Amino acid sequence: MKGDSEESIDLLSFAVRLRRMTAEFNRIAHEFAHEHGLHPTDVQALMKIFDAPSPITPSRLREELNLTSGAVTACLDRLERAGHIRRVRDAHDRRVVHLHYLGAAQELAAVFFRPLGRSTDNVLRRFSPEELRTAAAFLDAMNEELEALRAEPGSH
Repeated sequence: MKGDSEESIDLLSFAVRLRRMTAEFNRIAHEFAHEHGLHPTDVQALMKIFDAPSPITPSRLREELNLTSGAVTACLDRLERAGHIRRVRDAHDRRVVHLHYLGAAQELAAVFFRPLGRSTDNVLRRFSPEELRTAAAFLDAMNEELEALRAEPGSH
């Protein structure tokens, strides 16, 4: 499976590749969590907060991570104490809280994940723009399917 371009590309080979990549990403995230006194769930929360197109609410984060309200509150308390996030009340509806990833924390993460960024850039340069569009389309479609699967009760 290692780089053999003649190998058949089927469901099993994709599953193995995706699991291997996911395991490596998880290992790196766990290292970041350990180095910064965080729980792996805290790192998942940080990624969701960072990747959100606009400030996310704790309830939306709870849904995204499939956690209880208490678990999300504990996670956010840890992240706030560690200086990674800030909770900001909405100016128009004080009941609504938005989560903001702080700039200093983003820089801390950027430094830690810089080698991963370099590795990703090295891989990107190996492929043509058309190949990258195809890979991105696959990843987008896969994420859409995973989101739909998550929405179906009891379907893992």
